[in-house]
Amino acid sequence: MRRFVLCAGTAIVTLASVIAGANAQRPERVQVGVLECRGGASVGFIVGSVTHLGCVLRVEGRPEDRYIATIQKVGLDIGITEETALAWGVYAPTSRLGPGDLAGNYAGADGSATLGVGVGGNVLVGGSNNSIALQPLSLQGQVGINIAAGLESLELRPGR
Repeated sequence: MRRFVLCAGTAIVTLASVIAGANAQRPERVQVGVLECRGGASVGFIVGSVTHLGCVLRVEGRPEDRYIATIQKVGLDIGITEETALAWGVYAPTSRLGPGDLAGNYAGADGSATLGVGVGGNVLVGGSNNSIALQPLSLQGQVGINIAAGLESLELRPGR
């Protein structure tokens, strides 16, 4: 249990430092909306995992923009989760994105802990010319037993 708490604490400190650096580098971004993702079961294999999610970009006054997401984690990732839900604030150089504009590859840091119901967070940068940020922290809820800390990549493809 002590090792679990230490790993979770390290993940939180890592995320905080990445967020501070991301915010300092790109102050010209504006919040466009919220990207909400949901997915099923996931199994961590100590050195990484792959999770598939269905996502929706919600922007006030605009139709929903759907995406299919693949998240790959490299680092400590041990356990099994039954379901996952994430929500990121979407920041871009312009306040108006068109359908499919979030599609692309993102990378950043990740940390989460679950015992029954758990929480986590991550910050990702990518998209068109690395101009879009999914931050400051995603809100992540999951059910299962898991601990994860490391690097994360996210691929977003237009969905139905």
